[in-house]
Amino acid sequence: MPSLTSRRNVLIGTASLAAAGGLLLANRHPAAQVQQDPTEGRTVIFDENFAALDQTIWHAGAKATTFDSGFYGRSAFSRFGGEEGFDPYAIVDDPSASNGKALQISAQYIGRPMQVPNYYGNNLPEYQWISGNIQTAKPDGTILKGWRQGYFEARMWFPAHPLSFPAFWLMNGRSILFPATSNELDIVEQKGWEHDLYGAYLHEWGKPGEHHEGVGVPTDVDITTGYFRYGLLIEGARCRFYFERKQIADPKTGGLIEWTLGRAAEMDAQNDVFWPLLTLALRSDVPFPDPLQPQDRQTHMRVDYMRVYA
Repeated sequence: MPSLTSRRNVLIGTASLAAAGGLLLANRHPAAQVQQDPTEGRTVIFDENFAALDQTIWHAGAKATTFDSGFYGRSAFSRFGGEEGFDPYAIVDDPSASNGKALQISAQYIGRPMQVPNYYGNNLPEYQWISGNIQTAKPDGTILKGWRQGYFEARMWFPAHPLSFPAFWLMNGRSILFPATSNELDIVEQKGWEHDLYGAYLHEWGKPGEHHEGVGVPTDVDITTGYFRYGLLIEGARCRFYFERKQIADPKTGGLIEWTLGRAAEMDAQNDVFWPLLTLALRSDVPFPDPLQPQDRQTHMRVDYMRVYA
């Protein structure tokens, strides 16, 4: 069975380890540190409320990269317009969303040979899924929207599902055409069977300067039952992650977590920026459901908005 082809797979699964104390976390800060709303004193400089899906801002399909195919997991990320007769992208009416509309990204089991370009799972029954990924960058290196720092936030509703792996994450612009090194900030990665836990990560891939951090974030609430806010504040080299605008903490010590981006100065010298991705993937490192229940042949995540504050 193929494994995930992306370098993101090196540390996947560590959310559960972290929650159990399995990760050594650096840069802990005392729990007594005063919490502050990360939006206070900042102005919204990008506000995507998904009243429509603007294709001049968002590019759909495989992750923008020249390192590999851009696919990972058990599903092929669809281009706009759909693949194999299924379109995973829709703007839906939703009274729980801020403006009554939300982006819905779906995953559908096709269950027959597919013809998605460059997808390794076309002829593998467990991998014959179509799902969605949108991003503000293209595989030719074009950055449609990007920012070096600020507070990044998405309000999202995750599915409960035996394979689902939704995420809100950032990649640096130069990683597309110069993939020997890349900088990845995973604001949230959630497994559909873990209803009150998600993972947050910092990955600086490649040498020199390879560096990884990760933590499992207990939420004390079922995040598959409604919308919640997931955020990241980047200030120079300093990275602080947030759930519901509260800075996340080490579940063992209670100390607030702050990680350092080792390549911050390099990014500044190269005028590099981060671009966001909103993804519904499917895990490939867990057993395929046997049988796959009818209700699990399709699943959905929703995004109310994605914002950047400066």
